[in-house]
Amino acid sequence: MKAFEGTMMIHQPLPALSNSTKLLLFAPTFSHKLCRSFSAASPAHEMGLRLSKKASSGNTPRHFNKTSSSVKHTTPNAYNQRTQERVLEEESPRVSETTLPLKTSQGQAFPMGVSEVENGINFAIFSQHATAVTLCLSLPKREKLDWQDGGMIELPLDPRVNKTGDIWHICIEDLPRSEVLYGYRVDGPRDWHQGHRFDSSIVLIDPYAKLVEGRRHFGDASAKLSKFLGTYEFESLPFDWGDNYKLPNIPEKDLVIYEMNVRAFTVDESSGLDPEIRGSYLGLIQKIPHLLELGINAVELLPVFEFDEMEFQRRRNPRDHMVNTWGYSTINFFSPMSRYAGGGGGPLKASWEFKEMVKALHGAGIEVILDVVYNHTNEADDANPYTTSFRGIDNKVYYMVDGNGQLLNYAGCGNTLNCNHPVVMELILDSLRHWVVEYHVDGFRFDLASVLCRGTDGSPLNAPPLIRAIAKDAILSRCKIIAEPWDCRGLYLVGKFPNWDRWAEWNGKYRDDLRKFIKGDPGMKGILATRISGSSDLYRVNKRKPYHSINFIIAHDGFTLYDMVSYNYKHNEANGEGGNDGCNDNFSWNCGFEGETDDASIKALRSRQMKNFHLALMVSQGTPMMLMGDEYGHTRYGNNNSYGHDTAINNFQWGQLETKKNSHYRFFSEVIKFRQSRRVFGREDFLNINDVTWHEDNWDNYDSKFLAFTLHDNNGADIYLAFNAHDFFVKVSLPPPPPKRQWFRVVDTNLESPDDIVPEGAAGTGSTYNLSPYSSILLEAK
Repeated sequence: MKAFEGTMMIHQPLPALSNSTKLLLFAPTFSHKLCRSFSAASPAHEMGLRLSKKASSGNTPRHFNKTSSSVKHTTPNAYNQRTQERVLEEESPRVSETTLPLKTSQGQAFPMGVSEVENGINFAIFSQHATAVTLCLSLPKREKLDWQDGGMIELPLDPRVNKTGDIWHICIEDLPRSEVLYGYRVDGPRDWHQGHRFDSSIVLIDPYAKLVEGRRHFGDASAKLSKFLGTYEFESLPFDWGDNYKLPNIPEKDLVIYEMNVRAFTVDESSGLDPEIRGSYLGLIQKIPHLLELGINAVELLPVFEFDEMEFQRRRNPRDHMVNTWGYSTINFFSPMSRYAGGGGGPLKASWEFKEMVKALHGAGIEVILDVVYNHTNEADDANPYTTSFRGIDNKVYYMVDGNGQLLNYAGCGNTLNCNHPVVMELILDSLRHWVVEYHVDGFRFDLASVLCRGTDGSPLNAPPLIRAIAKDAILSRCKIIAEPWDCRGLYLVGKFPNWDRWAEWNGKYRDDLRKFIKGDPGMKGILATRISGSSDLYRVNKRKPYHSINFIIAHDGFTLYDMVSYNYKHNEANGEGGNDGCNDNFSWNCGFEGETDDASIKALRSRQMKNFHLALMVSQGTPMMLMGDEYGHTRYGNNNSYGHDTAINNFQWGQLETKKNSHYRFFSEVIKFRQSRRVFGREDFLNINDVTWHEDNWDNYDSKFLAFTLHDNNGADIYLAFNAHDFFVKVSLPPPPPKRQWFRVVDTNLESPDDIVPEGAAGTGSTYNLSPYSSILLEAK
């Protein structure tokens, strides 16, 4: 079929135009602005000025008036370093003598999103149930076109010409290769009970947009109602990764993961960074020396896909004081979070600086794992929808709905992405490939991954197509893939996550069991031995390995390590939900007092317990993960669900780190480095009888809270470990060391720094050791 071609001319005064081309003045700040709309649906001499209270996305229909009084119209250039508004006074309806030729052709269905093709810029978007799709464009000021800065063109797509299957497409020859904002109006059936949520009054983000423009500064309350649109960039040279650049390619058995938030890591004034780069990708680069000193070799970044941190403040509600700092509310799956760019630089700068961050981390030998949220989006529920993209494009395809067209909610956030629908599955795969190819990331942690194991009706699947496709994909084959193997509707798959011998899992049982033993619960000795050995009861299946268990005691959601030894109960009153949010089963112990105290004995016990937890984590078989801030004892004052606080509750406190450099921090860092320097801790395979000796003959003693064992090294450098969770001393008879060796004390968590860890070992250990209450030791045969 020969491609349809034509030239769309916008000229005022206007003759009757074909294809109902519309021109709207549009404000790229995306806040509530007035806009003009010229319709070509009727003869030119009948056209009048239309006014709309909303130029782009929103959840209320447009209301038009025939005339206008004096109107102030603000239209910034969306690519200024800092958005500056200009004011256009309009005394009465008037027509601009502006001409813009747009030569269009049929376009092509692939690739999805925006692409540069031989004859122009191609736009392609999927919608199975849409009856009308209109491409909306906002161009930068181009003197050669005499274009009005901020103008928006609307190009209705002819389904007889611009549609292939369920993909709508168009090619435009004369568009700039950058700085164009775009979106879509989509219309279709209004049958709510069939699962449709079409609303053509909203300009929607392309699901395949590689960059998204919105407000420029994180948490800017003056722009909290900002809208978001896609944009693209085809003018810049490719990013220079460098001649000597290489991927770290760290074996999974050797990983030590540091879970962190890009913004929270450096946004606090105590970071000492230039204010322009605090809380940014560039800010993180400046703190790589800290990561190296700590000893970790992989960062797991909380969500860095575009999200709206001000979403709680769009309407009156009990959480309208909150700012979403964690980012588990994705707007788009391809674009880096634009407000993590330095100095409010916008989406293109964010993309560039994200690559700079990855390059710098890789140069330091640190891998980059992204926490990704494909289980739900920001668009919320039917009661309070926040329609920005998928809901308005094809709700019935992108989200799970029941037989009555109501949204299913397996993610606890109002909607559930229809992950195993073929179209949605391909979107997710394309997104993952994009982050690997374009941004060189090393892996992904999948939030609430059990949702990805549900069919289109929400029922669990034994062999989910998406999970298999990710495991088998060639581009993703070098990546670490990690599941959070549960969801909010009870699909708990720890140890049972469909894996094809590729998927690792956040081991929630490890977390709970370690917490119970260390705080002194009875009956936990045997299960502690299993967890420290790599959780073979969960992962010794087919070709799975110990490193498929991501061992953690603390993660972003829940108590920090300090709070876990300082609070018995959550204290979430600041979240605005009456304390009903957050988990109640924390398995924590406050060591005798709830919260802050000056009692020296309680503070010493808490310090000891934090060291016990960290030592147990780092000597366990499997892949350890720790949380940002635990290396100095960060507190959230008992808040175990602090997602909405852009304050010191979440932000890394560099001043506190300095006060702990020679004590708490030193212990944490040295234990990590000790793990990485000893082969006995990160084994490729599960322990066998020759790898470990358990110094225990009374496994069934329910009241015993003591465990001791020796890890054997082929060269005789054995490691002896003992954990005492009793509230009394235990006198330990030590096993004989290997021939021609003696035991050297490396760790005793009861001792003060620097004696609590002596990496080279302290001599003088005899045949017995008096182990203090709530303490642990590590001895090395030398």
